[in-house]
Amino acid sequence: MVLMSGELIVPEDAPVDLIRAAGGVVTRVGLAGRIEVAVVYREARGDWTFPKGKLDEGETFEDAAVREVYEETGLRCRITRFAGTTNYTHRKGRPKIVAYYLMEVADGEFAPNDEVDELVWVPLVEVHERLTWDRDRELIEVVTEIVDAA
Repeated sequence: MVLMSGELIVPEDAPVDLIRAAGGVVTRVGLAGRIEVAVVYREARGDWTFPKGKLDEGETFEDAAVREVYEETGLRCRITRFAGTTNYTHRKGRPKIVAYYLMEVADGEFAPNDEVDELVWVPLVEVHERLTWDRDRELIEVVTEIVDAA
């Protein structure tokens, strides 16, 4: 995958049935002055992960990330930078790519919904242990390097 002018470009030779999705690694500064990350629990999947979802027709990865984070968390966020991608085989056997963006909360409040049952704010140094999927753990390692370098 290539990031050009802020927009993720999927190569023309990508699989025809590739699922394109986007999400956010949403951050805030906690009471102790430490960076905290929003991690969501999906009871239907039994997992702790980051908010994400499929792109709508004609939607950019960035627009989908902002929309999906809002739909799943109730938080209106602004993208601060591209964080990376995860690639895996969807539970229905199709290839999937998810583009993630570091985000800061502008406003909003979480309420459980059809997709997400719980949202917790976890200190950045503890997020790795909370996540269910190895792909999310690899992503948070990259995010930690980005945050530490800032």
